[in-house]
Amino acid sequence: MSIEATLADKGITLPAAPMPAANYVPFVQTGNLVFISGQISADDNGLITGKLGDGTSIDDGVAAARRCGLALIAQLKAAIGDLDRVTRVVKLTGFVNSTPDFTDQPKVINGCSDLMVEVFGDAGRHSRAAVSAPSLPFGVAVEIEAIFEVK
Repeated sequence: MSIEATLADKGITLPAAPMPAANYVPFVQTGNLVFISGQISADDNGLITGKLGDGTSIDDGVAAARRCGLALIAQLKAAIGDLDRVTRVVKLTGFVNSTPDFTDQPKVINGCSDLMVEVFGDAGRHSRAAVSAPSLPFGVAVEIEAIFEVK
């Protein structure tokens, strides 16, 4: 089954690929690797803001990370055109806007990791970092960048 068919079958709609918020490009391809710039948590209502450990729940963080994942896939599609060209999700680096005593960053970033496996199957299994940040751009709850391998 194609990736587009998988998305449709699961009722997943990709957002428009977000425009850069500063002086950088949304993706760079070198050889068979595509590096996607950090995507911040946003949905149809705008930015998903908040600080984990201070009023934002883990479930809200997981949902924010999933939205970052959808934006990553949308950027990837803008970069390569056909998502069936993806051979591997290589790495995710996730940043969680959290208090110093919050330690469940991996649970939050699972929102994106689980999406990658849901969409790309075994090729969606990846290496990963999930780290805390004392603040993120625009006060968003989560930001995630990714590296994909393509054919």
